[in-house]
Amino acid sequence: MTAMAPEQAPAAPPFILYLDGAEYTDEMHALAVWVGDLLLPVYGREVTSQQPWCPRWWEHLEAVARLHALWLAWQELTDPTAGASGPAVWHRDHLGPVMAELRSPSGPFAGCKAGAHRAKQPPTVEPYGTGS
Repeated sequence: MTAMAPEQAPAAPPFILYLDGAEYTDEMHALAVWVGDLLLPVYGREVTSQQPWCPRWWEHLEAVARLHALWLAWQELTDPTAGASGPAVWHRDHLGPVMAELRSPSGPFAGCKAGAHRAKQPPTVEPYGTGS
């Protein structure tokens, strides 16, 4: 008689910055649905200069990375296997910090206004090993 292999947990979905091509496009579409249908209607709050939000959030790579991480945590912590406190943990440990960073006056949406996206330039980086 051969021993049966223990069930393996499904692989965690890859972080969006590791994807490209059709995988990236599909993941961005799913993320945009979650942001537009759940996150913003429930947690969006009013846009002000002290709490900016960019209507073209997907053009800010930092926002994409943070929102994707938030969505992955939401999927994990709202699953019934997470237990009754999973949603509270998500609110405390994930939602609050991510939204505070995104909507900070110095965050990735700084300078964006309701209905207006403003592209940002990343800091200049010199190639490693070129200094004196």
